[in-house]
Parts: sequence; structure tokens; C-alpha cells
Amino acid sequence: MSIFLRLAAPLAALVLSLGAAGAQQPAPLPAQNAAPTPAPSHLAAARDVAVSSGIVRSIDVIPPQLYERIREQLVARPELTKDLNEVMAALQPEMELQKQKIVNDIALIYAQALTEAELKDVIAFFKSPSGKKYVESQPVVLDEMVREMQSWSQDLAEYVMVRIRAEMQKRGFQLQ
Repeated sequence: MSIFLRLAAPLAALVLSLGAAGAQQPAPLPAQNAAPTPAPSHLAAARDVAVSSGIVRSIDVIPPQLYERIREQLVARPELTKDLNEVMAALQPEMELQKQKIVNDIALIYAQALTEAELKDVIAFFKSPSGKKYVESQPVVLDEMVREMQSWSQDLAEYVMVRIRAEMQKRGFQLQ
């Protein structure tokens, strides 16, 4: 399962747990020491990086996974299926607006982290053959990295416990 798909399940659970009460959202805190808004060309370059890097593609999988989780939650109410499908289809334009919002937020993050010239260098890479191959390989690479990190962290935990037990035994303590 792709790491991006794994993100959809917690998001769906959160949305379902909010229910009708979720409509009441607290007001956002005022920004403290907010960075100045980047120039439109800077934001455009940052948005191009977000798109070229494949991040937008990873965002595209979230709404369908969210919808699937909602359908699974409502499986006990098959009489809702037709209406639910119609409602979800009608929400597509709103979902596209939500997607554009997160893409703009990501672009702003990039624009705050990198200069416009740096972003243009990054864009040039992502539009090169090597950059395109890099983006195409990311889902597989990320899945393999997650598997390796999980295995490594388990091995590390076992190694540390063996070492701690040995060192504590030298001090006269027996740990289980």
C-alpha cells in the first residue's frame, strides 16, 4: 500500500468522527511574525514545483480513498448508496477547490523556504528526463523506504534493549 494511501484512512476517520459537530470550527490563531507574501512569480514557481514534483498527484488519491472509507462506514445502510454516490459526485467541484487550496498552501511553504531562482532550478530538474524519472519512481521508493525504516527501527529497538540489559547487568541489575 502506498504511503499516500495510508494517509487517507486517518483523514477519513477524522472526518467521520467529526460528524455534524465538526461544522463548528475554532477560529484560527492570528499569525505571529508572518513572513511577507511572496511575489506572484515566486508563488507561481513554487506552485510549479509542487505540481512537477508529484506532490499534487499524491493529493489526488486522498478524496477517492476518503469516499471509499465513508462508503465502508455506511455499508450497513445500503438504501443510502444511490444518494451517497450522487452527493459525492456533486461535491467534486468543492473537492477540486479544496485540492487547489492545499496546493496553494504547499506552494507558499516552498516559496518561504526557497528563493524564486532556487525554485526555478528545482523546476528545471523536475522537467528534465532524470527529474521526471525521479518523480515516477517516488511511490515505489517511498513504500520501500517505509518498509526499510520499520524493519530498521524494530532491529534498533531490539539491539538497544540487548545493550541496555548487558550494561545494566554489569551494574548488578537484571532486566527482563
